[in-house]
Amino acid sequence: MEILSSRVLIRSADPERARAFYRDVLGLAVHREFPGGTVFFLGQGFLEVSGTSTESPTDATGLWLQVRDLRRAAEDLAEHVVRPARREPWGLDELWVADPDGRPIVLVEVPAEHPLRRDARQ
Repeated sequence: MEILSSRVLIRSADPERARAFYRDVLGLAVHREFPGGTVFFLGQGFLEVSGTSTESPTDATGLWLQVRDLRRAAEDLAEHVVRPARREPWGLDELWVADPDGRPIVLVEVPAEHPLRRDARQ
């Protein structure tokens, strides 16, 4: 099987509010829009916000987003922070925020000395 593309799909109790959050608060660029949905660029992937759901979003969906500057992200998203930034035991710096439905979003900065920064192609 060959995977050509992928995306995270989010269904929200209030899709317009969710789209506004991802577009205006997180600042994700729009890849394309269609009736009832929006697909955002998400690093090397995509995030689609479409449809509605009354199920608990915190039970089934979470996002992990690597950022260049976690301190700046914390400032920009201060009103959405649910856990302040800290260095985790596995060596990544993480800040937890939530979208309007309470869906967890982990923002991660990879420190310069972390093994993920090393070139594994040697």
